[in-house]
Amino acid sequence: MFNTNDDLGASLFKTWDETQKRDEISKLVQGYRSGIPAGILCKMTETIAGNRKKARKYLREFMNLEERKAAVAKEPSSMQVLLKEYLL
Repeated sequence: MFNTNDDLGASLFKTWDETQKRDEISKLVQGYRSGIPAGILCKMTETIAGNRKKARKYLREFMNLEERKAAVAKEPSSMQVLLKEYLL
């Protein structure tokens, strides 16, 4: 699931400044809180941020540790390893 990018708007996101990226990722986190899967949250955050390291930074900024732990815990074990890379 996460090995293919298929662009997902990455070419557009590269033109955005950090404020635009931050705002969009904030909306994604709100979407997660409203029901989008954590895997989609993480992949889209990485696409918008530009790489996994920046995605982790944004997710840690917008989600507290308890919320991140809960997101990992509620996913199937096959997804938990990957989500830990983003959220913990």
